[in-house]
Amino acid sequence: MITKRPSNERGHANHGWLDTYHTFSFGNYFDPEHTHFRALRVINEDWVDPGRGFPTHPHNDMEILTYVLEGELEHEDSMGNGSVIRPGQVQTMTAGTGITHSEYNPSPDNPVHLLQIWMMSEEKGLTPGYGEYTFDTDARKNNLQLIASRDGRDSSAIIHQDISLYTTLLAPGETVEHPLAPDRHAWVQVVSGKIKLNGLDLETGDGAAVSEETSLTLAGQEEAEVLLFDLP
Repeated sequence: MITKRPSNERGHANHGWLDTYHTFSFGNYFDPEHTHFRALRVINEDWVDPGRGFPTHPHNDMEILTYVLEGELEHEDSMGNGSVIRPGQVQTMTAGTGITHSEYNPSPDNPVHLLQIWMMSEEKGLTPGYGEYTFDTDARKNNLQLIASRDGRDSSAIIHQDISLYTTLLAPGETVEHPLAPDRHAWVQVVSGKIKLNGLDLETGDGAAVSEETSLTLAGQEEAEVLLFDLP
């Protein structure tokens, strides 16, 4: 069973300096039909203006992953971390018992385009933590590249939840396949381009919830970047 979440049905807010789309309920946007999927709680697609950003704010009991698509994002947190994240890198935080952090676009000229992804931690009260990982983006061309997992296999980012997150860059006519165990689910998020997911058309900003399928076939219809979450 595959249920499409069309891009144009996502929540949307434009705060002037921030243009954002919410796949799931977030902030002032609430949709009882789309509060989360399994342990996946937030997928926000953000555009942040030059020189602007999110002031210091708190989180707890959540796994937070930042995926920059264009531009760069500066980060500072209460654990003493400070860095700039760019495309090809993944930043993770275990909020656990509580952290504060800020995110800022350091460019004076260019916006930053990113995905903010939150996953529910498998346990409450974990010790807060931070991770920063750089990946060879060529390895995801027409291939599913693992970028986050609970066990950190294949040099992926470590998250405290039984989720495996893959990314791929698909050329037109190319396909990738992913087997899905009987007790597993998936979420597919199209970052850009057009694909078919088991024959279902998906395009930029679309998502899809997957249950009771034995395998997934992602077929590129035009140049596409896609995230695939394998979930309990």
